Amino acid sequence: MVLSPNSYYFWHMIEDKNQSRTPLTSLGEFGLINHLTKSITINNDTTIKGIGDDAAVLNYKNKTTVVSTDLLVEGVHFDLSYMPLKHLGYKAVVVNLSDIYAMNAQATQITVSIAVSNRFSLEALEELYKGIKTAADYYGVDVVGGDTTSSTSGLLISVTALGQVKKKDVVYRSGAKPNDLLVVSGDLGGAYLGLQVLEREKEVFKINPQSQPELDQYAYIVERQLKPEARQDVIQLLKDLEVKPTSMIDISDGLSSEIIHLCQQGKVGCDLYENKIPLDPQVISTCEEFNIDSTTVALNGGEDYELLMTISQKDFPNIKGNPHLTVIGYITEQSSGMHLVTRGDTKIPIKAQGWNAINRYE
Repeated sequence: MVLSPNSYYFWHMIEDKNQSRTPLTSLGEFGLINHLTKSITINNDTTIKGIGDDAAVLNYKNKTTVVSTDLLVEGVHFDLSYMPLKHLGYKAVVVNLSDIYAMNAQATQITVSIAVSNRFSLEALEELYKGIKTAADYYGVDVVGGDTTSSTSGLLISVTALGQVKKKDVVYRSGAKPNDLLVVSGDLGGAYLGLQVLEREKEVFKINPQSQPELDQYAYIVERQLKPEARQDVIQLLKDLEVKPTSMIDISDGLSSEIIHLCQQGKVGCDLYENKIPLDPQVISTCEEFNIDSTTVALNGGEDYELLMTISQKDFPNIKGNPHLTVIGYITEQSSGMHLVTRGDTKIPIKAQGWNAINRYE
C-alpha cells in the first residue's frame, strides 16, 4: 500500500494519540537495529551472512563477496568547522574499508552517495572528492557508482564498500572460543583525544577568531581523528604469518563495545588486562593534560579503526613480538563474564560506553 502525504500525516497523528511512544534512546543504536531487523529472514541462497556482522557476505559461484555501508551526517558524525572536506572524503572511505578488512577480506570497489545543501559550492565538492580519490588510490579500490541529491540540513555521505575473500578465509564476529587470545592492532585512544583537542581549539576560536590553533604537539592524535587509516596491512600480515583469527571486528565504537560484540556473538566471556592496552606516548601525555584516565579513553573513545581479534593459542608463536599486534587478554567461558583486570588485579565488569549515534537524537 502506498500512502499519500495526507494519509501519512493522518496516520502519524493517530499513532501519537493512541499509542505510547518509545524513545530511540531507550534502545540505543544496536538495540534499535536488533529490534527493527529481528523479523527479517534470508530468502536467497546467495546470502551467506546478512545483518549482524561488520559486513554482509554474499556468494556468487566461486567468489565470496562482502559488502558494508556507512552513513555520515554533518553535526552527528563530523563538524566542518575543523574537518577539512578533503580529509572528510578520505575518512568516509576508510571507515567503510575497515569493515571489509574486519571480515579478513580485501576491498575492491566502493560507491559514494552524497546529499548537499546549497551552501556548498562546486569547489567544495571537488575537495571532498579529492579525498575520496586519494583514499581509493591508496587502498587500491575502484569508485564504481553512487548518487547525489539535495539536502536541507547540510552534508550527508553514504559509502558502500565491496570486497572479496575465499569462503574458507571469512572471519565473523562469532567465532571466539574459550582460551583464545584477545589481540588488537596498533594503539588506542588517539582519535578520541584528537577530537577533544579540536573541540577545545574550536571554543578558543569562538572567543577569539584571530587566534590560530597550535596543533604541532598533537599531530599524531589529531591525524588519528581527521585522517584515520584502515588496517589493510594487518590482513596481509596475518596471511603472511599464516594466522587466521577465530573472530574479528574493527574498533569504531570503542574497545569495550567491540569486546562485548565478540563475546555476545561468540557466547563467551573474557578477561581484558588494563596494563596490556597499547597506548601511544602522545595519548598518555594528552590524557594527563586533560585530566582524563587513559584506560577510560582507550575503552570508550572509539574511531581508532584498529582491528580487534581473537586467535587460537597455538598461533601465539607466530605473532609473538610482532610490533603491529598486542595480546591484551584472553577468552573465557560465558559464565565467567566480561571483565577488565586492573593494574591492581581487581576485576571490573566491562560495559559498553562507546560511541552511540542514536544518543544524538535525544
